[in-house]
Amino acid sequence: MIKQAFYKSIPVMAGYIVLGTGFGILMHNAGYGVLWTAAMSLFIYAGSMQYVGVNLLTGGASVITTALTTVMVNARHLFYSISMVDLYKDAGKYKPYMIFALTDETYSLLCDGKTPEGADPNAYRFFVSLFNHSYWVTGSILGSLLGAVIPFSTAGIEFSMTALFIAAFTEQWLTTKDHIPALTGLLSTLVCLVIFGRDRFLIPAMLLITLVLTLLRGKEEAQDREEAKQ
Repeated sequence: MIKQAFYKSIPVMAGYIVLGTGFGILMHNAGYGVLWTAAMSLFIYAGSMQYVGVNLLTGGASVITTALTTVMVNARHLFYSISMVDLYKDAGKYKPYMIFALTDETYSLLCDGKTPEGADPNAYRFFVSLFNHSYWVTGSILGSLLGAVIPFSTAGIEFSMTALFIAAFTEQWLTTKDHIPALTGLLSTLVCLVIFGRDRFLIPAMLLITLVLTLLRGKEEAQDREEAKQ
């Protein structure tokens, strides 16, 4: 079962090692050592937020700003985690860690609900989550160590997370016929960018996206209830 979980996680390993390395280099260049880097990846484990967190740390952001930014950047988890409730509800001792370790990439591996024949589903999902987490921590530590011995220019390195989300967006667009969530994200972000500017658009954009998708979801549920009555 552990071997099967490892094989399942291999596609994520390639991305997490590279992206984690980029984060580690950024942390080193910002003046934070390998222990700080490892601690952030071990206990925060939020790829895009960790990249944003480097700027928050170096910019002296307040606790309130940091908390709000964290909630907004990770707000997408509120939507896709709902679909994992049934899969995780009987996870027992594995549940707390599996909830903590549910990243975008781990979700993409586990959302279909399929597990190897004869394997404990909860243990299998736990080990997939654990392997993915270990890749991110390993990449972060590697980046911090490399940054200490090899001079790197970090100009543009933060774009690696943007590239990851672009790839995920493209995959979602190609594999589903429902493009409303994707278009909502694009249009809401553009509107807020124009109104608030590039330094302040993130939180308003996430709030607007959350509001629009919530309203759309409510409308769809109302339609489903009407169809059920008929």
